[in-house]
Amino acid sequence: MSPESAKSLETKTKLLEGALRTLTEQGIAKTSARTVAAAAGVNQALVFYHFGSVDELLAAACRYGAERAVARYRERMAAVTSLSELLAVGRQIHEEERAGGHVALLGQLLAGAQTHATLGPATAAGLELWIAEIEKVLTRVLAATPFGEFADPAGLARAVAASFVGIELYEGVDASGATAALDALEQLGVLVAALEDLGPVAQRAVRHHLRRTGRR
Repeated sequence: MSPESAKSLETKTKLLEGALRTLTEQGIAKTSARTVAAAAGVNQALVFYHFGSVDELLAAACRYGAERAVARYRERMAAVTSLSELLAVGRQIHEEERAGGHVALLGQLLAGAQTHATLGPATAAGLELWIAEIEKVLTRVLAATPFGEFADPAGLARAVAASFVGIELYEGVDASGATAALDALEQLGVLVAALEDLGPVAQRAVRHHLRRTGRR
């Protein structure tokens, strides 16, 4: 990479990180070329030089932030061996993301998507990265359970992701309610784990019941 390309990449990265920091600390309403450039420590004209508009910068920052976040947890997700463990890991990730200000960032991105046309698709694309990782885990762990042949990992992955997004936003207005919701999800994992521990005869009975129910 030439020195010019390296400098350009460095500036773009500064702007992306500056945009994420500005969204988190000041909110979507106060995010502008000026505030982002100040956070990045560069001239605000570089926002338009590298991204064309503030909205395009925010969309790129959304994708950039999601890619970094998913990469941070990919190894941990790959080590998950059960649904109950996935829910426990999800709770750990939630706590870490909240402590890092990323839950507040998601709230700002979702709020901004209502008025910034490019943010909606970019936020959805970022969530898709999470959904893809969750789907991989669900496909793997459910295959060994009585539910394997009946479950829809793709649909369940979206349901899990939507649950955690909802809880993250709900937490801002009712922290105890959000905690109760997370506790309930973990309890669901415990119930599924209990079914996984059933002997082969009981597991066959569960499969038979699910097949019969599915034909109705």
